[in-house]
Amino acid sequence: MDAIPYGKQNITDEDIAIVIETLKSPYLTQGPKIKEFEENFAKYVGAKYAVALANGTAALHLCAMALGVKEGDKVITTPITFAASANCVRYCGGEVVFADIEPDTYLLDINAVRELLEQSPKGTYKGIIPVDFAGRAVNLEEFRKLADEYNLWIIEDACHAPGGYFVDSKGQKQSCGNSNFADLAIFSFHPVKHIASGEGGMITTNDENLYKALLKLRTHGIVKSDDLYVNTIEFAGGKDKYPGWYMEMQTLGYNYRITDFQAALGDSQLKRADEGLVRRREIANNYYAAFKDIDAIKGQSGVVEGHAYHLYVIEVENRLGLYNYLREHNIFAQIHYIPCHLMPYYRDLGWKEGDKPKAETYYKHCISLPMYPTLTEAEQMYVIDTIKDFLS
Repeated sequence: MDAIPYGKQNITDEDIAIVIETLKSPYLTQGPKIKEFEENFAKYVGAKYAVALANGTAALHLCAMALGVKEGDKVITTPITFAASANCVRYCGGEVVFADIEPDTYLLDINAVRELLEQSPKGTYKGIIPVDFAGRAVNLEEFRKLADEYNLWIIEDACHAPGGYFVDSKGQKQSCGNSNFADLAIFSFHPVKHIASGEGGMITTNDENLYKALLKLRTHGIVKSDDLYVNTIEFAGGKDKYPGWYMEMQTLGYNYRITDFQAALGDSQLKRADEGLVRRREIANNYYAAFKDIDAIKGQSGVVEGHAYHLYVIEVENRLGLYNYLREHNIFAQIHYIPCHLMPYYRDLGWKEGDKPKAETYYKHCISLPMYPTLTEAEQMYVIDTIKDFLS
């Protein structure tokens, strides 16, 4: 059996053709493919606005900047996530406060968040960054109620969950990233994600002011539009209007742009996003059916409505043994994640073992199995049989 990774991109001839077409066009960057991708992606998730960026980390950083995170601001997030979900707060000088997870869902525990908020005067905390971990949608309607009670903003980290959704109190499906409850949402287009553009990210929002701020921050804080300039026409070198060369840097921004050929690839992949989601859910159903009656499996992602299944996680007692056994059999499972608060950087800020016991217990047992649309039935059965062999 050839090597089976935990995640894998699927690049088709159609993807290659659109990239070649874009490479032959007049624009390699700052061209029309970026806007096309943004508009199509916003429509896909049901948001008003989308801003394409260099990667998901850049998206998180600009979200924190647009919301005004500054020195000393406290922001709550989960420890079971990629470090960027927390680091974006630190980039702006803020303080990250980790809340524990729900053992059954692996998501940020709203009760743990409420407990943190109740222990401090109102105004102590500025925002919450819930993560749709593994592709399971956070119930943002409930988080919005809590956030409104304490005047907090929400950034939804939906990197794992394009196409995912939760069902709200009115029975309506709420798509990850639609920004009906979050101020901003972010996505990643890293190769192992649902939509691959090599590298790339996206922010979605329904707030026009935040949208305009993000566009400015994405390109050095520079604007190039008559209705946005603050200097006089005369200063700019014109008489009745601003000359064509004129631009203004109005704030300190970054070069976080995505290229046109990356946007073209992402847009091409977006066309197959629902097809890939169907296959991911089939794979999840197969894993669940195979493992649901095995006592040695302490927990698993399971079959959950609206789950986007970027990952399929199982929990076992001898995680290291299973990890090594799978690698010996050419199955390259992965661990998601080492709790952020136990990374040396955050330990140096005062976090320690025992601070978030549910997240730490989860980490001791979790392992992510191969999950990608081109995983064949034969390959999945090989993975399942190999796990059963080890557990028996």
